[in-house]
Amino acid sequence: MLTVIAFVVALGVLIAVHEYGHYRVAVACGVKVERFSVGFGKALLRWQPKRQHPGQQTEFVIGAFPFGGYVKMLDEREGPVAPEERHRAFNTQPLRSRAAIVAAGPIANLLLAVVLYTAVNWIGVDEPVAKLARPVAASLAEAAGLRGGEHITQAGFDGDLSPVQSFEDLRWRMTRGALDGRDLTLEVAGEGGRPGRQLVLPLSRMEAKDADPQMFRKIGVVAPLTRPEIGEVMAGSAAERSGLRNGDLVLTVGDTPILDGQQLREVIRASVDAAGQARTQTWQLQRGGQPLSLEVKPEVREEGAVKVARIGAYVGAPPEMVTVRQGVIDGVWRGVVRTWEVSALTVRMMGKMLIGEASIKNLSGPLTIADYAGKSASLGLTQYLVFLALISVSLGVLNLMPLPVLDGGHLMYYLWEGLTGKSVSDAWMERLQRGGVALLLVMMSVALFNDVTRLFG
Repeated sequence: MLTVIAFVVALGVLIAVHEYGHYRVAVACGVKVERFSVGFGKALLRWQPKRQHPGQQTEFVIGAFPFGGYVKMLDEREGPVAPEERHRAFNTQPLRSRAAIVAAGPIANLLLAVVLYTAVNWIGVDEPVAKLARPVAASLAEAAGLRGGEHITQAGFDGDLSPVQSFEDLRWRMTRGALDGRDLTLEVAGEGGRPGRQLVLPLSRMEAKDADPQMFRKIGVVAPLTRPEIGEVMAGSAAERSGLRNGDLVLTVGDTPILDGQQLREVIRASVDAAGQARTQTWQLQRGGQPLSLEVKPEVREEGAVKVARIGAYVGAPPEMVTVRQGVIDGVWRGVVRTWEVSALTVRMMGKMLIGEASIKNLSGPLTIADYAGKSASLGLTQYLVFLALISVSLGVLNLMPLPVLDGGHLMYYLWEGLTGKSVSDAWMERLQRGGVALLLVMMSVALFNDVTRLFG
């Protein structure tokens, strides 16, 4: 239920802001707006405010299906217009006004993202400290010299280092480096009063096509450092049968020393022999400060075509957390910068997918968005606001793409009109609209397929 509510609220807010951008600029340009609708289909709620801009009789509607919205303006192309109101029709407006009205929707979404990121910066968000778990074997992180347990204090590109505020901040920088093909310099805090050291994470070795949902496994930095501790044990599970209990600290599995929870999870997953059977291994533990040895045999589960081992218990204690909060001015500036960075990253990713340099597995549809909406809402207000900001940026950037059925497509028509002095012909307009609809349907189909694959294996 939380997922459904969070998803509907997210759609409602983002669509309402987008359409409100169109509406406000249309009114400011003197265009008559007949209807403002959030959602399609049967009207669940409709009203007409008594106090409106002079000359406006706009009807506001909330539709039954929240997957979109529209602002219906007076337009000679959609029906007859009285001669005395012709000057208020959209199609009779100068080019700059029409372009401003169309661009206002995506711009409103980008401004909303700035507001949301700023709010998060002011409120503060609890994030894991940038202490690294043991890197994935044969990964870029392992090649760079990371072994697990390092506290990353600064990071940057081309020698320009800045403080790393949290593990999520580090992940963001790694994402940028991987997509741009730039090596990331990391500064590791020294231990016991010793000076820190620098190392280089060779992200330039990654190809753009590696920027898929498994990107961080290829980099090797998957999770923050956690104690290799056993959490809640499920009744009837392999963990319970083996004698494991909540709070057990795992020291070794077989001959492998265990340093953190992520490494323990990887070792458990790999506890499958060549015949596909679970391997029984000796675990050395600490329970209540006392050493203990147990024989643990996991259960084998299939994940797609791969067999992995599970013990049926939560593995790894919660990571060390830090509250990331900004001041008033710095919070606004960081909100603007983050919106710009996410927008630029989205555009680059779309471009790379278009020319085949990045995986189309990065396209996400409504199922993934709904899943993330529920998960972020369950984590608290700030995480939900971050989710809304990210989707708002994506909606703004997507609508600025030069596809005929989107706002960017209309801006493309206006660019042609501004350069040639004449509008796109009706015949070409129809061809472009059909092509745009076909391309959009293909994108939606791929996104939905990715959703089903991602969520249901």
